[in-house]
Amino acid sequence: MEKTINIRGTQLSYTVEGEGMPVILMHGWGCNHSTLKSIEAQLTPGFKVYNVDFPGFGGSNEPSAVWGVEEYTSLIEDFARQEHIESPILLGHSFGGRVGILFASRNKVHKLILVDAAGVKPRRSLRYYYKVYSYKAIKHALLFFLGKKRGETALNSYRAKVGSSDYSNASPMMRAILSKVVNEDLKSVMPKIACPTLLIWGANDTATPLADAKIMEKLIPDAGLVSFDGVGHYSFLENPYQFAAVLKSFLSKDMTKQ
Repeated sequence: MEKTINIRGTQLSYTVEGEGMPVILMHGWGCNHSTLKSIEAQLTPGFKVYNVDFPGFGGSNEPSAVWGVEEYTSLIEDFARQEHIESPILLGHSFGGRVGILFASRNKVHKLILVDAAGVKPRRSLRYYYKVYSYKAIKHALLFFLGKKRGETALNSYRAKVGSSDYSNASPMMRAILSKVVNEDLKSVMPKIACPTLLIWGANDTATPLADAKIMEKLIPDAGLVSFDGVGHYSFLENPYQFAAVLKSFLSKDMTKQ
């Protein structure tokens, strides 16, 4: 069932299916709740599953200011309170994992599942800094020589060629939010997570490398890691059968229907 709820002026779209212990599914950047539909289908026989569209994605409107992980997490906290969700199971993929980490570090959570999750600030290579500073130099040059209107047009064309697809496809507001959240490091709050935590990863993930998962496993007190060989950033889609088996094992005692 598709629903919307207004939280502090933000229209949040979500679906709710099934009965039982509450599970909140949180998608990755550039996606929406439909990306996690396969996980939702696996869980609805034994859980009440809330599958949200983060603001700026799917049916939820964009934030009116540049949000960080704090604002997205506060929104999910308010959502849980308004829906009377207590001690939920959280599952976050990629960016959704950031929200899951911060939420679980300061709220009562039954279990946390991080799937190819973000949250460890990436190490930047010389190539990265070269691209950043080259972009800034080109930006100033285009705006100076072509003027604001023609310069912005040329700059957008340049971004499309050298920028990430997430960045290129985003609106100006969502680009600013992306730039903010990717530089937030959540390692300091990971030791505060008190619930059992399952890390599921693709061994070939290049967006959030397996090395990040190993850092999380060390920092989160009750965490265990399962990785799939030959699988990338969407481990739940690339290896659905193994993913389903691991998830079922972790949650088997919590299901209302066996």
